[in-house]
Amino acid sequence: MKTVRAEFEGEVFYGILENGCVKRLVRAPYDGFEEDGRIYREDEVRFLAPAEPTKIVAVGKNYRAHADEMGEGQPEEPLLFLKPSTSVVGSGDNVVYPRISHRLDYEGELGVVIGKKCHAVQPGHSAEVIFGFTCLNDITARDIQKAVSQWTRGKGFDTFCPIGPHIETELDAYNAPIETRVNGETRQRSNTNCMTHDIDKLICYITECMTLLPGDVIATGTPEGIGSMQRGDVVEVEIGGIGVLRNTIV
Repeated sequence: MKTVRAEFEGEVFYGILENGCVKRLVRAPYDGFEEDGRIYREDEVRFLAPAEPTKIVAVGKNYRAHADEMGEGQPEEPLLFLKPSTSVVGSGDNVVYPRISHRLDYEGELGVVIGKKCHAVQPGHSAEVIFGFTCLNDITARDIQKAVSQWTRGKGFDTFCPIGPHIETELDAYNAPIETRVNGETRQRSNTNCMTHDIDKLICYITECMTLLPGDVIATGTPEGIGSMQRGDVVEVEIGGIGVLRNTIV
């Protein structure tokens, strides 16, 4: 099932995307899929970021080949950082190139959307708290990131966390192809089965120290092939079984 957030005539709502139509839901889908009876054609609505996270918990260097290309080694445990909720935009929205940065990078990733409040999740039980999966681009001002020891500033600008185009609730997230393209040219191509720390471990590790809420997103790390973008570039992150997240750099 594909769930979306959409806008129609100034009203924002959640819905189910099916056969080119959006079936409007009474409330956020984490509380069930109660439809309110209104149905819109896909071309009648504007799609928004499909989740409204209170936080994005991101994982650094979670693909060995990416850790190798960075030349900084791979940590034994997941390397966590946070992106603010204000960094979230949807597919089709613009990503703003900050005037104080001189290198802006793409990082295509699988996003895990949490479906219920959870803390101290035990190994093997992560599927019970996952709502679904989406495409994510961990936009990074690389020069700013490398200038300081903490990553928040270089990764936390407004528009630096595109997610979408929707949430897929049924996906083999442990074996999904992932590809990032810039102006149609493939820059990253890998599979989620190349993660060092898999989704179950990440959720257990993260919830040891913090509570995750419905709609929160885990950015599971990027594969090798990161690179820079310029104003005017169109960047696409595609994950098999989900779809294509597409944004323009301005």
